[in-house]
Amino acid sequence: MESLQKQTLAEAAAHYHAHPRHGKIEVLPTKSCFSQADLTLAYTPGVAEPCREIQKDPTKAARYTARGNLVAVISNGTAVLGLGDIGPLAGKPVMEGKGLLFKAFADVDVFDIELNARTPDEVVAAVKALEPTFGAVNLEDIKAPDCFEIEERLKKEMNIPVFHDDQHGTAVITGAALLNAVELTGRDIAKVKVVVSGAGAAAIACTKFYLSLGILPENVYMFDSKGLIHKGRKDLHSSKLQFARNEDCTMAEALTGADLFLGLSRKGLLTKELISLMAPSPIVFACANPDPEITYEDAKAARPDCIMGSGRSDWPNQINNVSCFPFLFRAALDVRATQITESMKIAAAKALAALAKEPVPASVAEAYGEKSFTFGPDYVIPKPLDPRILAWESAAVAQAAAECGVAQEPIADLEAYKQSLQERMAKTEKRIRAVIDSYSKEA
Repeated sequence: MESLQKQTLAEAAAHYHAHPRHGKIEVLPTKSCFSQADLTLAYTPGVAEPCREIQKDPTKAARYTARGNLVAVISNGTAVLGLGDIGPLAGKPVMEGKGLLFKAFADVDVFDIELNARTPDEVVAAVKALEPTFGAVNLEDIKAPDCFEIEERLKKEMNIPVFHDDQHGTAVITGAALLNAVELTGRDIAKVKVVVSGAGAAAIACTKFYLSLGILPENVYMFDSKGLIHKGRKDLHSSKLQFARNEDCTMAEALTGADLFLGLSRKGLLTKELISLMAPSPIVFACANPDPEITYEDAKAARPDCIMGSGRSDWPNQINNVSCFPFLFRAALDVRATQITESMKIAAAKALAALAKEPVPASVAEAYGEKSFTFGPDYVIPKPLDPRILAWESAAVAQAAAECGVAQEPIADLEAYKQSLQERMAKTEKRIRAVIDSYSKEA
């Protein structure tokens, strides 16, 4: 395969997804199935024994099947990345990609399920019917406001964790960055003025999460494509109405003296002139995909004192959901959580924020072509490829699940749990590399 330098991104991506095997994931057996004795145990008549055990005690499904480590990544394709409503089939590469990341980062198995279902009622009915198969559900790329209703209904009607990553993954990562940025700039989080550009699933979830971290509702200014969300408007869904201000104002007026800009909207919206209006040492999370509201170069040129994060891997402070969802689900599955709570998400954010203050291994810096990383304005959250995130975040989430009473099997020794996670991933990586190498030899 040619290097990326010799190919366009489109060419490289097309080759990556098509060769040497179509797609990004496969299903492999974990037990021998090559003799008569194997078949006797794997299928009939031996398989009847675990069936009887599970019928008597449903919790034994986690012991005798893969359900306890199996997550459903489910989408109807109505809001795929920056591509919009492209449908479930066209969105399948994204869902397979999610499965790849779950496995590679946290040894979580995934079936991706693309639903030909447009309404909340259809999606809820389909997902509920799948509960016997899975230990948890990751909702993905479902348009707002449908996603809010779907998630809330499923959380109430199912006994396994349901998590819409487009909402909460972004909230956890930016929340971690916010905690450290506030500390670095000496701010009182209760006095932080926030301007939000965008009012979709991620923007609303991030803003609600910031309130859990200490931001005050009266300090939030949220804009959608029609302007500020305020009580004089008659076109507001209830998901937006909760952030409505009493009076209207422009983006420039809201940004004047603002401490934090959260962008989940469109390219180029935050200009040099607008960022110049913000308070000293402004915090800027420009998360529009694939091109952010302002470039790192423009932000630093206009405000050298800013702390900026974005989805870009080639700029500091990458806001990437892969730093959240694999590890949150890893812990939820390990403690057999019945749901993912707000306290579990806060624990994940605080664990990431704390890890950013720790010395960074040389191997992590080398993976990004840098000599080192040090806690500061250009490093307020750990790099997504930092292998320590698994132990730090999963242990914190597992502890929070136990403390809030949703863990059916709490972990008694968190230090031993951290060690087991590291050992588990070492074995998983070895297996994955062996499979990938086998295809490379066939190509």
